[in-house]
Amino acid sequence: MRAGLDEVARSKESLDPLSDMFLLPLNFSVPAVPLWQIPSPVIYYLPAMNEQAFATLEYDDLRALVMRGAQTPMGRARAEALAPLSDADEVRRALRAVSECVELRRRGGAWVFSELADPSETLARLRIEGSILDPLVLLELARLCEQAADARASIHAEREACPVLWETVEELPRTLPSLAARVFSKILPGGELDDRASPELARIRGEIVRLRSSITRSLEGLMRRSEEAIQDALVTLRNDRFVIPVRSDHRGRVRGVAHGFSSSGATVFVEPLETIESNNELQHLRETEEREVTRILFTLTEELRQERQSIELAAASVAELDFVGAKAALSIHLRSVEPSIDEGGALELVEARHPLLEENLRAQGVEVVPVSLRLDAERPVMVISGANAGGKTVVLKTAGLLSLMALSGLHVPAREASMPVYASVLADIGDRQSLAANLSTFTSHVANIRRMIELCERPALVLLDEAGTGTDPEEGSALGVAVVDHFRRACGAHVIATTHYSGLKMYAANEEGVSNASVEFDERTLQPTYRLLVGVAGSSSGLEIAQRFGIPEEVIRLARARVDEQTLAAADYLRRIQRESEEAEALRRALEEERRAVADKYASLDAAAERRERERQADFARELERAVSDFERRSRELYSQIEDRAARTRVEREAERRAGELRREAQQQRAQTRAASVPKGGTAAGSVRVVRHERDAGGGGEAAPSSSADAAPTREIVVGDEVRLTLLNTTGVVERLKDGEAEVRAGNLRLREKVSNLELLAPRAATKKEDNSLAARLRDMHGRGTEVKLRQSRETADAELNLIGRNTDEARDETDKFLDEAFLQGYAHIRIIHGHGTGALRRAVAELLRHHPHVEGFAQAPANQGGAGATVVELKQ
Repeated sequence: MRAGLDEVARSKESLDPLSDMFLLPLNFSVPAVPLWQIPSPVIYYLPAMNEQAFATLEYDDLRALVMRGAQTPMGRARAEALAPLSDADEVRRALRAVSECVELRRRGGAWVFSELADPSETLARLRIEGSILDPLVLLELARLCEQAADARASIHAEREACPVLWETVEELPRTLPSLAARVFSKILPGGELDDRASPELARIRGEIVRLRSSITRSLEGLMRRSEEAIQDALVTLRNDRFVIPVRSDHRGRVRGVAHGFSSSGATVFVEPLETIESNNELQHLRETEEREVTRILFTLTEELRQERQSIELAAASVAELDFVGAKAALSIHLRSVEPSIDEGGALELVEARHPLLEENLRAQGVEVVPVSLRLDAERPVMVISGANAGGKTVVLKTAGLLSLMALSGLHVPAREASMPVYASVLADIGDRQSLAANLSTFTSHVANIRRMIELCERPALVLLDEAGTGTDPEEGSALGVAVVDHFRRACGAHVIATTHYSGLKMYAANEEGVSNASVEFDERTLQPTYRLLVGVAGSSSGLEIAQRFGIPEEVIRLARARVDEQTLAAADYLRRIQRESEEAEALRRALEEERRAVADKYASLDAAAERRERERQADFARELERAVSDFERRSRELYSQIEDRAARTRVEREAERRAGELRREAQQQRAQTRAASVPKGGTAAGSVRVVRHERDAGGGGEAAPSSSADAAPTREIVVGDEVRLTLLNTTGVVERLKDGEAEVRAGNLRLREKVSNLELLAPRAATKKEDNSLAARLRDMHGRGTEVKLRQSRETADAELNLIGRNTDEARDETDKFLDEAFLQGYAHIRIIHGHGTGALRRAVAELLRHHPHVEGFAQAPANQGGAGATVVELKQ
């Protein structure tokens, strides 16, 4: 940083005095702030600008807006030194830091600084060995360390989203909180040392309190004994010694040392002889206290001196963070965006607003009319014409100030923005005539343009207001065209010029790379709209403006009569083109509004459809829950009637399994329905009924009730009929009917169930078919291809389970399920095939059978039934 300033100083020596005064901005000076307040990554840049650029673009007022958001003196110093940056990467880094801070504030996680003083003088004192800092100064440094650590912690939590800010605080030492805590533990907020700052200080102050109390009691007793000589019964202090007020005419009644008289002379303050020694001891204790306080302050100062570099780093980080926070506050206040830095050199502003103008108009409740423009390599020049007081100069100032804002690391008030890193920002705006300097309007413009030509460096932004004004219109028009063309060709600059000259308008219309633009003027109301229309030149409407400002009608009429016919025709032509452009723009806006309206309508329809779908899904879920709850309730009613504990356990397990299957199948059907885009007219309740019907039809492997030839009879159920219990999906024979309930025998179980929950079955064609159906249900229940065979012959097992290929865990699980089902069906003997192998499956099965509640006994299968590769099991009856 210091080397850069020296280089600037050397470069100034080579300039002539006249150009030197325009190298720096108006009233610009390098801020007298410590170097530690300017972090090394920030490179300050003094661009080639003439006096007009900073003064006319009101850059100092912009600095004041930034300073308004600073919370510390360091941040305000950094804002006051705000200047454009030279390197594109540094500009991007500064802009990115502001964006990260804005996002942190929106999340509520940004830092806050309060009650911080400028530590530069204090840090300078710390460099002096043996110096002692005052308690309040120590507290200021402690607050600085504490708040720097807090800022680091808040950024650390978001370091992935805030890499630039994290880089600013990453190097802060973690000892800062403990350093601040040591100071806070010894110094009270008011600056006094805490009694607990050291054991010795606590002892001394305890002695002082005891001695003060003793002296006070002694003096109060003396005053009671000499009541007639006492003026007021109050113990007071004179010269840091305890005294009593004695009447002057009774001075001899109290022996002691007089420490003075009252203003009236009626009272003399006497230190009695009895308390002189105590007062002397008290003074000694106070001196001892002062020495201990000095020792403690020296110790704290030495601790801070040893951490001076850490404190300086904390101060620099706080200054940088506060500076970034001030820029972020301005960004939020102006509803700004981060501009992109275009290496290709394009300047583009979309719905940009002048920040200072918006700030002034916002207080009046008026909205700023935004402007949009683009300058690039193909069209680097824009000539703006149109009515007086229509906003041409505002466009110039907006483009210039927003360019400086972006180069200074500030967000710009616009919807979108893109710009290059200009080496020169040059402006000739306003009338700089001066009688003292012998400068007329024209000569002041010419002198300023000469300096701009001398200072222009690529890439440059040149702003010319009323180019060529102040002289003969024909000559001024020619000069304006020449100046604009020189900046375009010789400097390769982006040029924005305003004019009323027809010559410049024709130049913009005929020259490739130059575009016309105009500010809109409402001829019906004779009022400017301040909208910028790109691509069409505008009429000056000088007579209309004069009429609006109250020039008599007769004068206006005479002026119209003197205007050349060709000039009138050209003005009419421009007005016609402008009206057509306005109509086209109005049509475009109407079409855009209609497009947005259609998009909003479709969005609302989509939202309504999504809402209806959510409601349908909610209804489906409620109906499903009711169906499952009804199933579970009926299941509980059924197995509450079963007295056998083992049988009840089997029924409970079966009911839980079927309830789970009911939920899964309902969810699968809902997913299939959604994928197939079933019309939304179907109800959730209907879906539940379908699920239950499918489950009842397929769960037991039996045909669902239908109108086919093998459908179940529709007559009433009588004793002896074979029926299906719909809740358990099992079959049995009715043995008794009474009061709407039936007693059904299912295997070796007798169950009571409502007749409405029974389904009459048609006579079966053959027993073999029934066994195959049950085998299918067992295969379905055990899953994964488990082979199950059922036989009615008592010479062999009633059913068998093949476990070959399973591991021991799978074998135990499938065997347990198989035993439950076989027991529920009333089988007496079953066979489990486990093979020979290593014997692991045989041992696992044997261990399970040995403790299973359904097993009466088991043994190795006979040779004709598998021998050692199978186990025959006898079940309890």
